[in-house]
Formats: sequence, structure tokens, C-alpha cells
Amino acid sequence: MNIVIVNPSVRPYMDKAYFPTGLCYIGTVMQQAGYEFDVIDVEAHRYSEEKLEELFGKKSYDIILMGTLVSAYKYAKSILEIARKLNPNATIVVGNSIASSIPEHLLTHTQADIGVKGEGEVVILNLLKALENNTPLEGVKGIVFLRDGKLVDTGYEESIQDIDTIPLPNWDIFDMEVYLSKAILDVSEPYPMPVEQIRPFIVIASRGCPYRCTFCYHVFHYTKYRYRSMDNVFLEIDQLQKRYGVNYITFYDELTFFNQKRLEDFVEAKIARRSDFYWRGYTRGGVFKEKDLPLLIKARENGCLGLFYALESGNPDILKAMNKHMKVEDFIEQKRVLDKAKIPSRTFLVIGFPGETLDTLKQSFDVCYEVGIYPSVGYLLPQPQTPIFDLAVEKGLIANLEDYLIRMGDRQDLTINLSGIPDAVLEEEVTKHLGRISDKLELGFKRGQLIKTGKMVLTYSSQEILLDKD
Repeated sequence: MNIVIVNPSVRPYMDKAYFPTGLCYIGTVMQQAGYEFDVIDVEAHRYSEEKLEELFGKKSYDIILMGTLVSAYKYAKSILEIARKLNPNATIVVGNSIASSIPEHLLTHTQADIGVKGEGEVVILNLLKALENNTPLEGVKGIVFLRDGKLVDTGYEESIQDIDTIPLPNWDIFDMEVYLSKAILDVSEPYPMPVEQIRPFIVIASRGCPYRCTFCYHVFHYTKYRYRSMDNVFLEIDQLQKRYGVNYITFYDELTFFNQKRLEDFVEAKIARRSDFYWRGYTRGGVFKEKDLPLLIKARENGCLGLFYALESGNPDILKAMNKHMKVEDFIEQKRVLDKAKIPSRTFLVIGFPGETLDTLKQSFDVCYEVGIYPSVGYLLPQPQTPIFDLAVEKGLIANLEDYLIRMGDRQDLTINLSGIPDAVLEEEVTKHLGRISDKLELGFKRGQLIKTGKMVLTYSSQEILLDKD
């Protein structure tokens, strides 16, 4: 069979390139099973339509595989149109959240023939075998397809309980030098070494999230949160160092350090292995208290250059409605103890949640002002398969799914407003509050830069650390 893996661009207007870890895992198990395939990587190379037509026309492909986020729907749909035009008889298979969250719409409004739901490593091999042998697709768990115009959903394949058993990704499936060179855009200043010596990359140390925020969707919602052993994580880091000279790791999970012990285990493992690299990762607001200061100092002394954690809102009622399971005072304590440890922090706000008022908006920004942190602001962007999306549909704010998916943009763009505040007032208030935080921290952002800053801002104490390209 002639097979091609396609990686669309998620944000084609940005210089930064996001390495397709999920597709890389899929490609790796396919290689190990003996399948050969081509790769069309739009994210890395930003191909024009003319170039895509040339690439899709190189062969008569039997199977076209693609995976991407639902927020990239319009880009994926366009690429699939080109793929179908050049390969009218191909079976087009699409995975990730674009398939899991809108399966029927994907199959009826794009050129996709089959959607893969959830975890894909087992599913893709079973599916390829069925397609190769022309056996009924109904026997393959974890997929959706149309049969005589009706949706067939085979449920979910059993999730991989021990994710250490998943083979380490073969990164060379994709153009690593492109991704390594672009990754410097995700490294904060001041640099820990001369910039030309930095070799940054990402690692995924877990799958899913143990929490269920009402506005959040990911492809592992159907199964429990799982995390890799430290031996397995460090095996991957060791390979990245040996093969590519990587010396700066960003853990890119939904939640890397879910409690103090997970961080302690990581730091102790790094010390025991004498591993030499800088690192950053995601945690939750309120995980670390004053008593954890010695651990945090040890983390900083062993390469920690930042922890990211979300406030989302400074209003307790909205936090409860979000199902955040976090108190504002715990967030504040964590920021202050991280300041003492001299570990830079970054946080996120979701603006325009139901019940948002000018007062609750001010509460959120007041918390950030008080602790001295410049938030990454995003307007509430309802994701299909979430309670917030259902509410937006109920209120008539999403009357046509296709139209909504096409205009879904970045979280910095106000697309749907579920608050009681008029759009113009909401945007003006956000600008005003961000302006006063920028002034306090002496960041120098102009009015048009306050939301789409072009820089990621991490802070500890009075020091600001800026990152090119938010």
C-alpha cells in the first residue's frame, strides 16, 4: 500500500513550529510493524497549495493519514480537499481531537473517510490490517465511518494502561533540524547559556489530565490520566541528548507535575543520573506551599527555568463553575513560594466565562497585579464535547457548526461571548487591566501588544523573563 502521513499547520501565521508528537508516535509503531510511508509536513515547511498538489500527485496513494486539533479544522479541511483531488480513490483517515470531538461532522463536511478516536497506536495498526485485507471495519475498535450514509461508531479501543510500553518516538520521521531550529523561539531570556549553544525540544511525560474543567477538551477524556515512569522519561531525554544534543526540555503535557512527589521524583532522578539539561513544565495552581520551598530550591538548582500553571479566574464562584478544584489563595501562595525559590512562573486566564462581570474580571486581574505576574489571556473558546460548548449552542451562539469551526481562531480572539458584558466593553476592560499590569512590571507593551504580545512573559520577584512568540 502507498501511505502518506500529513501534518497540517495549526497556526500557519506564526514562525514557530509545533512538533507533531502524536503523529510521530503513530508513525513509529507503523514503522515497527513494517509499514513504509511518505510524509508531507506542512507545519515544518508551510507548503503552498501548488506545492501540496505537487506532493500529493507524486504517487497514487492508497491511504492518507492526518492528525490535528479541532481548532485547525479549516486548515485541515483545505488540505484534505487537495489530497482528494489528487488521490480520488484513497482512504483518508483522520485522528486527534478533530476526529474525537466532531466525528460525524468531520465525515460529512470534509473528505475524511474514517476518524480515529482517542489513543491511536493500537487502532492504527488494526485499521491498516483491515484495509490491507479488505475485512469489515466494524471489527476495528476506536474508529468512526459512514455506512450507507449512517454513522458507525465502534467505540473506543482499550487504552494503554502502561504507557511505558509505547515505543519511544522516532523523531527522524519528521525534519528534526527544522523543529530544533524553530524551538529556540520557545526559549526564554535571559538565556541560560549563549543562544547558539541552546538545543531545545519537547517531551510528553503523561497522557490526559485527572481534572475535568468544563471548558477543556482533549482526546483522553474517555480514560484515566496516566504518566510515565521516571526511567522511561529519562530514557527519552537521554536519546534526545545523544542524537540531537538537546540540552533544554519543555515538558508539554496537560499536567506534568501533578503533586509535590512527582516533582521530587523527577529532581531526584535527574540528580541520580547526573543528567545535564535545563527544563520547564506544567503544574497546577496551589500544588506547592511554603513547606515545599526546599524542594523548589532544589528544582531550580537542578535546571528548572519555569513552571506554568493556570489561574483561569480570580473569582471563586467562576472557578467552581469551571470545576477547577483550586482556591485563589492557594494560587497566590504558590506564586510567592516560587518567587522565593527564584523559579519563573507563567499563568493563564480564561475571559468571558458565564457569570463574568466587570467585578469578576477585575478580581482576576487584581490577583495577577498583586503577585506580579503578566497573564496569558484567552477569551473563552467553546470546544465541542464540553459543557461550555453545549451551553453556547443552547443560547444560540453556535447555530451552525461548520461556520463556527471555520472561524475558530486563537484564544486571544473573541469569538463567542458567554458573559453578560458587551463585546466592545469586555475587550476594552481586558486591555485596560493588562495595561496596568504591564506598567507595574515595566514591560513596555503598547496597546496593540497587550493580548497578542509576541512574547511569553514569565516572572519571579521583580524580574521579567520574556519569550519570543506567544
